[in-house]
Amino acid sequence: MKGKNHTRLSQAIQKHRSSTAIHRVGDESAEFIRAANEGHHINLGPGEPCLTEWKAAGLDLPDLPAMRQYRLERVVAQLQRFDYGGILLFDPLNVRYATDSTNMQLWVMHNGARYAYVSADGYVIVWDYTNTEFLNGHSHVVDEVRPAVGVSYFLNGPRYPEIAERWVEEIYSVILHHQSPNTRLAVDVLHGPGHQLLADKGIAVGFGYEVMEEARKLKGEDEIKAMRCAVHACETTMEELRLSAVPGMTEREVWAFLHAGNIRRAGEWIETQLLASGPRTNPWMQEASSRKIQAGDLVAYDTDLVGAYGMMCDISRTFVAGNTQPTAQQSNLHSIASEMVATNTQLLTPGRSFRELTFESMVPDVDQFRHYSCLFHGVGQCDEYPNISLPAAWEQFGYDGVIEPGMVFTVESFVARRDGGEGVKLEIQTLITEDGAERLDFSPLDLAF
Repeated sequence: MKGKNHTRLSQAIQKHRSSTAIHRVGDESAEFIRAANEGHHINLGPGEPCLTEWKAAGLDLPDLPAMRQYRLERVVAQLQRFDYGGILLFDPLNVRYATDSTNMQLWVMHNGARYAYVSADGYVIVWDYTNTEFLNGHSHVVDEVRPAVGVSYFLNGPRYPEIAERWVEEIYSVILHHQSPNTRLAVDVLHGPGHQLLADKGIAVGFGYEVMEEARKLKGEDEIKAMRCAVHACETTMEELRLSAVPGMTEREVWAFLHAGNIRRAGEWIETQLLASGPRTNPWMQEASSRKIQAGDLVAYDTDLVGAYGMMCDISRTFVAGNTQPTAQQSNLHSIASEMVATNTQLLTPGRSFRELTFESMVPDVDQFRHYSCLFHGVGQCDEYPNISLPAAWEQFGYDGVIEPGMVFTVESFVARRDGGEGVKLEIQTLITEDGAERLDFSPLDLAF
């Protein structure tokens, strides 16, 4: 970063460092301070084997403070665009985007025990789970940390109405302090009676996912560096999976290689369990099972993993199990799926509308072949806006927009005959540049080793 952006980032980091003791609440012991700084998992970095593997691949590491600043500025810009005074975030992926802080990401998806607030002028508050305020100490964009008032029946039992009132009073106080006179509040998702309580206070609540998806759709330079690292880690793990998968193993045993490699390479979780073999590849979306893979079976999987730096890698491959050549039918299906990916990738050019993308894409005859649920979708921290439906679904679910440089799209393909047999699932991940789509994943789409 250079010039004004570099100066603004340096000033923001200095302000964070000088004000930490004032704004951050919690234990001030040596253990607390260490956990918030040199002992913090994000400050410790991805470690090995990532660093050696990424260096060998010629990859640059992201500048995380710069990435945090870029993301905060994206959120602020969208709040101003949609005329909100602030946004309240419970979805852990949105909290991660706005703050680059994490805590029990899957657990807090269904327990309202961690949330964040961003004002339209960029003030950031995180309410964190009991005794974990230190987990935000690494991030210069976080101005203030408070203990969360969890609003769920699990946490509060029959006292939830009383505790929810306590929660709304604090949120209302924040709104009045940081948003006046514009008290319009965007919210992504609320637990318990939150919507009604805010309405009772006279707060106009808007759809926060619109704000966050629009913010997240254009990736910054350091986000792309982070994604390249995450994709390389994912691809390296995919190769381990493929080399380790032998006939006689169950689908779950094979799937476990992806989990192990993802965690070893600084990944976080996998959103699905989409690995199937042989007859279970058609129809698609069957999750990994106890079925034993047979020699000559097609094995298809979709990574759907949240990898290093919290960046998603959404890549699909299909291969033949065992040291066997694909059959004519397997090769035919694979040829159609590969052509679909190659043809549709060429359409990912800046300025093309989502409607054009929908109706100009290659789609195998829907009367003969089963297909995937979409043709393309955005990807960043997870599956993101936009979702490009098939032509047949346009009237029900389609919406228009424009492809822009900085967006990241996956290109989807699933091909299986409706009259039976196996299926082939392929998917690549691409960055939209001024010149079109640049493929971020790199392993071959071949069926055979």
